Amino acid sequence: MGRLIYTTNVSLDGFIEDPRGSFDFLPPGEDVFAAHTELMQSIGTLVYGRRLYEKMAVWEIDPSFAAQSPALAAFAAAFADTDKIVYSSTQIETPTARTRIERAFDPVVVREMKDAADRDLLIGGADLAGQALRAGLVDEVQLYVAPVSVGGGKPGLPAGIRLDLELLGERRFGNGVVLLRYRPRPV
Repeated sequence: MGRLIYTTNVSLDGFIEDPRGSFDFLPPGEDVFAAHTELMQSIGTLVYGRRLYEKMAVWEIDPSFAAQSPALAAFAAAFADTDKIVYSSTQIETPTARTRIERAFDPVVVREMKDAADRDLLIGGADLAGQALRAGLVDEVQLYVAPVSVGGGKPGLPAGIRLDLELLGERRFGNGVVLLRYRPRPV
């Protein structure tokens, strides 16, 4: 059985995008990137919303990303070597291999995927992750908290529901980013 892990970069005030829709506030850092790559290498299936998928697909379809450094090449290889499920009512084609489109989020189907998986699944995209959190499907929340407050934008955690979280661990990075790992607890 695989775990469903929600991981995202957030500002200190909890946003994944600033009011302009930008997410460039995460300070660069090789150690943070290496942590993302390590997680990606352990994942069997990526479960993405359309917008995140479109942003991430470049890792597989644009070789210039991987050509920049061995660290970027490792991440690109891990992304390409992972099954991808894209939840979208509008996406028609997928430019990446090992990718299928699902039109609507179905908690029963996601639970069945978890039960059948021999590796963990990573869910990405705040809206999609919010649906999975509401359905009680998320086994771990990983927040890479950047040392910046953006004052508004798109929240990393869903509004309108209470989440009680048990701290599983923390990791500090040299650029001021802190990884917080939590297990959601039933309310």
